[in-house]
Amino acid sequence: MSDLTLTLHQTIGEIAAPAWDACAGADNPFVSHAFLSAVEDSGSANARTGWLPQHAVLRDASGQVAAVAPMYAKSHSYGEYVFDHGWAQAFERAGGQYYPKLLVGVPFSPVPGPRLLLRPDCGLPVAALAGALRQACDELEMSGVHVNFCTREEWEALGAAGWLQRLGMQFHWYNNNYSSFDDFLAALSSRKRKTLRRERRDANAAGLEFITLRGGDIGKREWDAFYAFYQSTVDRKWGSAYLTRRFFSLLGERLGDAVVLMLAVHNGTPVAGALNLMGTHALYGRNWGCVGDWPFLHFELCYYRAIDFAIEHRLERVEAGAQGEHKIQRGYVPSETYSAHWIQHRGLRNAVADFLAEERKERAAQMAYLGEYAPFKHTDDPT
Repeated sequence: MSDLTLTLHQTIGEIAAPAWDACAGADNPFVSHAFLSAVEDSGSANARTGWLPQHAVLRDASGQVAAVAPMYAKSHSYGEYVFDHGWAQAFERAGGQYYPKLLVGVPFSPVPGPRLLLRPDCGLPVAALAGALRQACDELEMSGVHVNFCTREEWEALGAAGWLQRLGMQFHWYNNNYSSFDDFLAALSSRKRKTLRRERRDANAAGLEFITLRGGDIGKREWDAFYAFYQSTVDRKWGSAYLTRRFFSLLGERLGDAVVLMLAVHNGTPVAGALNLMGTHALYGRNWGCVGDWPFLHFELCYYRAIDFAIEHRLERVEAGAQGEHKIQRGYVPSETYSAHWIQHRGLRNAVADFLAEERKERAAQMAYLGEYAPFKHTDDPT
């Protein structure tokens, strides 16, 4: 670390976008300067909401940016989707102080992707940036550093450096070089194929028009409608509307055609929407909402239309967000997600390590069990 310098920044605007994106790459839009600045500039993630930016920048001896990490000082654990509330409660009952903590991740977005962002030609290992983050944790007197939804490679490197490893699960759809939705259906068992066809038929027979808009084609009218859908979903789930209305306009302005908004329209009025971001290899489903009651509309707009889009654009997969075992029957299969945790207090670290060892076993067994319910036909099934 003697020839490396770490600085922390309370707004991503302090970091030049080209320097940040040279480390982040172009594959995953959620770690781009454009996305992170939209979250901050819209007032969605800031000190008031409990997301104080502490973006990490590691510079080499020449002063050039070699690595970055989207990092926040957190006064709570909301909007993270890797749940550590139990750890915080146990530590605080024992007299400790769990908050504030440092979180390396993307606000309000349970989207796997790179988190410790190294410029490809810098020659640094992940462990170099991980060590710098631990140093920042010490100096800021935080309880720990948590890296959520990282890649498997980062997870393994952090584990080798002594960080605690957590295994999660989502449901992703994988494109097996399908030429069309019917080609995908042909890979399913006969019974499941009939179910999906019926759901699509009923959704498309309800008098709705389906449209897909991207980037600059999404106007104020569409964003206003979608924000109402977003708020409706939040209200039904007794949650909090983390994202402001301005965030969605900034998203469309700054990420361009990477923003994919799928709408259902009835008599000229949008009644439902699904917001996606497109990366180099994947379509990422983020938010959805609806007014009214329409048969199978959620499945059509969030899952089947996403599959159609991925096939058309030759994407490798669709990641449809957190939770939802019902996705299995629609061709989305259990997929591992990863997080890594550095906890300062030795006693808490040892207790969490024991918990995670058991949780990983349970998660692996759960994924194997759920995988048996995938709708794909067996090799000996000709139908």
